[in-house]
Amino acid sequence: MSQPGAEGWEVRIVVLGSESPQRHAPPPHPPRAHQVAADGAGQGSAGQDAYELAGQVLARLRAGGHTVAVAESLTGGLVAAALTDVPGSSEAFRGGVVAYATELKALLLGVDRGMLARHGAVYAPVAAAMAAGVRTRLGATYGVATTGVAGPDPADGQPVGTAHIAVSAADDTVVRTIALTGNRHQIRRLSVEHALGLLLGRLREETG
Repeated sequence: MSQPGAEGWEVRIVVLGSESPQRHAPPPHPPRAHQVAADGAGQGSAGQDAYELAGQVLARLRAGGHTVAVAESLTGGLVAAALTDVPGSSEAFRGGVVAYATELKALLLGVDRGMLARHGAVYAPVAAAMAAGVRTRLGATYGVATTGVAGPDPADGQPVGTAHIAVSAADDTVVRTIALTGNRHQIRRLSVEHALGLLLGRLREETG
């Protein structure tokens, strides 16, 4: 059996009138396969790596007076769980929306229904729209979103392991598309770590 891992690409969408920022670096704390694979391993409901990343994210959010909200499909609430596992998270975590059904992405997050009908939910611009939607609806500085295919079967014409992760701020939205390997549990855990890593990279750009 192959070890869980990831490869992929990312793009950034910049709101007109803002400066063009640089791409994010890869996740600052790469996932460790053995911790992702172990049931119940580590501290916190999403694993030790996610717990550590969430702690760093929240520390930077609090230091800057910022907040975050999450919109989850692929991860089913695990990003929110990782953040709220950290003591004091209420100072920076606004809340989350688990929009698992495709129609809820439109109803609750404002994702364009035509785009969902044409491309399905596993689509990079859908992740971008989810992140922007949850940021504005929940009144947060940053929005984070996940959509993809954890398996065991393909979905929306996309193979198992496809993940689109987005971070939205007032002036731009960055989307990372990754191809993950592993079982359903591993794919979901790795997606949480990549989502938190992408947000941490954005915060490091902001605060240095």
